[in-house]
Amino acid sequence: MDIAEQLASRRPFFSFEFFPPKDDAGREALFATIASLEALGPAFVSITYGAGGSTRARTVELAKQIAERTGITVLAHVTAYGQSRPELRALFDELSRAGIRNVLALRGDPPRSGEVNAGEFPYASDLITYLARSYDFCIGAACYPEVHLEAASPEADLAYLAAKVAAGARFLITQLFFDNDKYFAFVERARAAGINVPILPGIMPITNYDQIARFTKMCGATFPPKLIAELEKQREHPKAIEDLGVAYAAVQAMELLRGGAPGVHFYTLNKSPAARAIGSALLAASAWRPVFK
Repeated sequence: MDIAEQLASRRPFFSFEFFPPKDDAGREALFATIASLEALGPAFVSITYGAGGSTRARTVELAKQIAERTGITVLAHVTAYGQSRPELRALFDELSRAGIRNVLALRGDPPRSGEVNAGEFPYASDLITYLARSYDFCIGAACYPEVHLEAASPEADLAYLAAKVAAGARFLITQLFFDNDKYFAFVERARAAGINVPILPGIMPITNYDQIARFTKMCGATFPPKLIAELEKQREHPKAIEDLGVAYAAVQAMELLRGGAPGVHFYTLNKSPAARAIGSALLAASAWRPVFK
């Protein structure tokens, strides 16, 4: 089913992001993770795509296997950086033959080798334009509540986002964030700029302090002062960090849903306990029902 259609009609709406495992053992562990999350009724699962197409074969194969083995809607990430038109055409043809209906079109980052070769689609909007003209995928794109690190200004960032939507993106998924006010303010600015497609908030439960600090540095997300203070207090206590992270993400997700967000997209790092606990708590609390004033 098209994700854009689900976003318009389905509540509650949970989705989960995974990355392709490197071996058979990792793949079976991932399917066990997905099985443990099925009780939450995920609207879709997304599969990431390595820099420069480095996980292309594994991304496609995993997307096909998930669709075949679980029946869950799959969103296949595709990054354009360093990819030629024939390479991407072959990829999209394979996804289409496999019955994958949804694609998250991303510019992507240069490989860690430092090689500079943007390929034939230097921007995500270029890839989206090609997809919309050549295929019948439901196309999603990324957005940044705290502004993309390379954007000259918030206004420039919104202009790039508007170009993605004009090119054919039908829904957006945010980069991870920890301050809901930033999400709601971003949505308000996007609507004022004429961007009217669904904007799905992406959150990552904190389970490892050093790991999440690396992620936030890479993507430009910031911690609210009170959260960072609590994390610092528990820095030497991994289990306390994990408990705090799960509790914080549950509150964050509840506030997002009650504030009108169309759903919650969980960045899982291929692990299920935190996302499962949060999703179960939200269902128990009927957290998608808005607060009436």
